[in-house]
Amino acid sequence: MNTQAIESGYYVEMTDTFGGEPNYCWIRRAVVQANSTREALKLARREFGYLAKHGRITSDYGDEIHWTPYGQHRVIMVRWSDNPHEMSFA
Repeated sequence: MNTQAIESGYYVEMTDTFGGEPNYCWIRRAVVQANSTREALKLARREFGYLAKHGRITSDYGDEIHWTPYGQHRVIMVRWSDNPHEMSFA
């Protein structure tokens, strides 16, 4: 995972959910460089320890993906940014 200062990349967050929506009771954040949103999701899943877990993409907006692991109340959100160090989903 590349966390050095970069000009563009993907901003990723993992948090808990309540009623299927992000709850932000706790949160983990990272910045990754990837060639696509789905590749960034794979890197985020590896970083957060969810690479071997099954789940589904619950939202796909083209430049933003929300992925939820089966049987858990969590979500990983991946969003493209020209300056990911200054971004937030909240």
